[in-house]
Amino acid sequence: MGPAEMRQYAIITGSYWAFTLTDGALRMLVVLYFHQLGYAPLAIALLFLFYEVFGVLTNLVGGWLAARLGLATTLIAGLILQVIALAMLLVDEAMLGVLWVMAAQGLSGIAKDLNKMSAKSSVKLIAGDAESRLYKWTAALTGSKNALKGAGFFMGGALLATVGFRGAIGGMATALALVAVLTVLLLDRKAGKASFKPRFSDLVSRSPRINRLSLARLFLFGARDVWFVVALPVFLQSQLGWSGLAVGSLLAVWIVGYGSIQGIAPLITGVLPRVISGSASGHTPDGTSAWRWGLALTGIPTLVVVAMVTGFNITATIIVGLLAFGVVFAINSAVHSYLIVSYAGVDGVSLDVGFYYMSNAMGRLLGTLLSGGIYQLYGLEACLLMSTLMVGAATIVSVRLPANPPPKAVIE
Repeated sequence: MGPAEMRQYAIITGSYWAFTLTDGALRMLVVLYFHQLGYAPLAIALLFLFYEVFGVLTNLVGGWLAARLGLATTLIAGLILQVIALAMLLVDEAMLGVLWVMAAQGLSGIAKDLNKMSAKSSVKLIAGDAESRLYKWTAALTGSKNALKGAGFFMGGALLATVGFRGAIGGMATALALVAVLTVLLLDRKAGKASFKPRFSDLVSRSPRINRLSLARLFLFGARDVWFVVALPVFLQSQLGWSGLAVGSLLAVWIVGYGSIQGIAPLITGVLPRVISGSASGHTPDGTSAWRWGLALTGIPTLVVVAMVTGFNITATIIVGLLAFGVVFAINSAVHSYLIVSYAGVDGVSLDVGFYYMSNAMGRLLGTLLSGGIYQLYGLEACLLMSTLMVGAATIVSVRLPANPPPKAVIE
């Protein structure tokens, strides 16, 4: 690989990092700020409704657009739309009603998934056919992204406590606008265009393994967000009396740790099979890896509920459970992220990746709505039990993924 390709990879990664930092901070700012204003948990969840709904649509259509226009175009469009979404929240506080914030979050959802789909698809093109390198680079990009999202959570809580909501939003909008200008000037605009003109019917994948993996991804991320997105931060503030900064700090540490585990997932998934089998050879994940790690994750939310209802210290139980869930979930997510770029075809890669992340967004949407609704009606324990059911569903779907996928995807 030459210096030109590495330069493009660095530009894509840098813009993705900058976007992710503002995205994590914005989510924490909205959750904490509107909780302070007296919004109920379900109302807070509804603020993110358009964010997740438009994320579903963007991943589906965005992959098609990227295949026709190029990945650089969709990545840059994501940066610009995020700046506009942030600017919408700079209006007078009296105008920050539910519908206005939902609209701004909807635009942010479009921006986030255009940016993510473009960055993840680009890795496939730059890494080439070397599966081990593809796995390591995908894990590194995904892990660093989530670590920065965690830093964004902390930044959001800290900025709210120091410069306030408007000051935080204005600063992030200015910084991201500068990143967008630099990306426009430096990024190769031809990357990622398909050699054919994709039809609109190509939006829906015809590959059984991509469809199965996408369905497993939906359940996996629904299982995370059903207790993490709304229920947990509101519980920590309303039931345990934590400050906004403390909540943001905990969730930031969790996301940073989760991203760090994703970054070293190739080491973990490579070492454990060698220890178990005694083989000296390396290992890249396959369908068997997906369901085994899913099975390991299934019982963790239930164990947290058991500890909560049997009188264990609530704070310690939640922190330990959150950390355990994060470690195993991170490896599950890293395995999925590798499998989709491995399964995807090189020509028109964004079509397959976009379809997959459409399912990811559907899982987040389902999890977010359930997080607010179930918590408001039944509490955190019920959210955790729903998480167990959704992880179980992801594991069952993953059982039928190929045990030894071929190095290049084909339409099956």
